[in-house]
Amino acid sequence: MIEKAPFGGTGHESSRTIFGAAAIGDVSRADSERTLELLLEHGVNHIDTAASYGDSELRIASWLKREPGRFFVATKTGQRDYAGAKEEIHRSLDRLGVERVDLIQLHNLVDVIDWEIALAAGGALEAAVEAREEGLVRFIGVTGHGLSVAAMHRRSLERFPFDSVLLPYNVRQLQDRRYAEEFEALAQVCAERGVAMQTIKAIALAPWEGRQKTASTWYEPLADPSEIALAVRWVLARPGIFLNTVGSVELLPHVLAAAERFDGVPPSDEAVEGLLGRNAYAPLFV
Repeated sequence: MIEKAPFGGTGHESSRTIFGAAAIGDVSRADSERTLELLLEHGVNHIDTAASYGDSELRIASWLKREPGRFFVATKTGQRDYAGAKEEIHRSLDRLGVERVDLIQLHNLVDVIDWEIALAAGGALEAAVEAREEGLVRFIGVTGHGLSVAAMHRRSLERFPFDSVLLPYNVRQLQDRRYAEEFEALAQVCAERGVAMQTIKAIALAPWEGRQKTASTWYEPLADPSEIALAVRWVLARPGIFLNTVGSVELLPHVLAAAERFDGVPPSDEAVEGLLGRNAYAPLFV
């Protein structure tokens, strides 16, 4: 089974590998049910989805009915204004078939103008807080992509005591010194304040940049199981963070198998250098 750890200050012990439910946004019901069996096999007890992930919430609804109380359920709203976010939160509850979710996240809140709108009076945060007060959600988080995401998350935490953050973290992106420094600064704040830190894009290789896509992900992922295992080990070797899985049901088994085999030992510098040297690695964000 994949190890569990406290999810920030929520009181929940989440599997350190969280299922990124974008992977089931456009799969068949049969594929969705096979994915559920895989999660149960590996002991995954935390699901991260979003209103914008196709049919993901609808697929998860059947899982929650079949396995009541098993999963910590997180979803996201991409709306920036109060009315839009409130409507989307209620729509997500309906689609998930639940009266309450564990975590609502303001999705990809990085653009400065979007940030000002969402966190101001009449913004999406107001709708999230209202939903929490009404018992529709338990916790509130923020997510994002891009080079400025770590700095923006720190700014968000100064404005509001979010319970979780989510951002990219992989062996190639962290070769960018500025990104690494901003990530470390955010990690320190999260540790001090008990904020759960979720990471994405663990097995990202490079942008597609016109090449024929061989996976459902918007970026080109690592495909070799041994290299996936090394990339997963590199992420999980950092204590206190969570790895959100790949947006591909085909690659998901390799990620979960690697997470279950993780024994707490980080990969050697030589192994990491070999991984970087064998591939045409390129950061997703430049």
